[in-house]
Amino acid sequence: MGSDMFRIGKETLEDINRFLLDPGNTDVQALLRVVAKYGTPAEINARAMEARSLPNIMQRLGGMGSPYLKDLEWLAAERDRGAFTTISQYRKKILGDDPGARTFSESTSVTLEISALQYFPFLIAEAKQAIDRGEIMPGRYIRVRKMKEQERDQGDILAVAAAMQIIGASYVETLDTKGTDGSNVHLGGPATITGYFGGIGQPNGHALAWVDELLHYYTNYGINEVLNINSGTVLLGYLLYRLGVDVRFKISVFMGNDNPYTVLWMLMMAKMFAREDGSTPLIGFNLSNSVDAATLIASAEIRKQLGLEDKVRIEHHITETYKSIVRQPYNRRDDLLKVASLYPNISAKHEGGDPEVEETMDHPSDILDYFRDKEEVIASGDMENLQNNYLGKHNATNRTAEVLTREGLSFIAASRLHSR
Repeated sequence: MGSDMFRIGKETLEDINRFLLDPGNTDVQALLRVVAKYGTPAEINARAMEARSLPNIMQRLGGMGSPYLKDLEWLAAERDRGAFTTISQYRKKILGDDPGARTFSESTSVTLEISALQYFPFLIAEAKQAIDRGEIMPGRYIRVRKMKEQERDQGDILAVAAAMQIIGASYVETLDTKGTDGSNVHLGGPATITGYFGGIGQPNGHALAWVDELLHYYTNYGINEVLNINSGTVLLGYLLYRLGVDVRFKISVFMGNDNPYTVLWMLMMAKMFAREDGSTPLIGFNLSNSVDAATLIASAEIRKQLGLEDKVRIEHHITETYKSIVRQPYNRRDDLLKVASLYPNISAKHEGGDPEVEETMDHPSDILDYFRDKEEVIASGDMENLQNNYLGKHNATNRTAEVLTREGLSFIAASRLHSR
């Protein structure tokens, strides 16, 4: 008995192809009908590119009289005058010597990631602090705010899209079509906690509704990276990309990929449905909070062997919100250092402040705050608390940047703010 027993036969692959290509395949035809509502893939991509154009976004914000326009103009002006620290200046501040005398591992630069950027003003507060203190702005942002609420909020959805281009960062949005929207009968707060054991879920027709919502925000706002929480919508994301629609996704921590075999399963699918040029829509892969350094390393090795090292970012939580998601204290910087010294394309995600800081706060970060309506947050007087929580995550991100720097490791920050 040997590994030759695992070989996938050509006949099996032909069966899969026959199924997918069958014009009578109702599941595939249902996907094609959703896509056809928005046009051909080329037309869809062209609409998204126009929607994502920075001048167009700024014009739209001006047309609606958004108060965020002046903040974006301030952010661009501060960038242009060199208000943000350079990487060499930052290294000198941390190390106290000539950074040019040190060698940093640029080939395994860690992407600094923060979550969740719920409200655009939080980003401006973060930028002001970064300027004042000579701190680093992350290179990647995750949003979990309700999409429809963003659309209604004075152009918040557009302001964030513009800001990401101004600062040179990638970002991910979380669509509304998921089980927490009431579609999953099992979910209803702590009283139905066992309903979460199978994941948040996107039951029944919600998988196709997710595609529909994705194409809406892609064509109207140019949003081309979204969170993915369900194996069905992961497959639909692969198929959509094979059709030629240039939308990518990251797999959420909520999918619970917590061992090398689940990682192999996900990456095999990415490989199988890659385009002819080898590219895949799977841009980020957030493993479970439970994984240790050994699993991260094994996963990175699987990714390397499948030729996806430069295509799929492995994203790992360094910190988590203090309440409602993990046992505290939770801090995985030591695991990060073990992986980052060996493999490229790793992301350090900060969902909370450092636990020893969080425990001293009157309002520690709480994952349940992500699901609150803005009106309710304002009425409760918690908006300042939530901004302080976000700045705590920024502080944790900068703590990671400091630790990486001391170890001779590099990081990826907002590229248009922090020159070398």
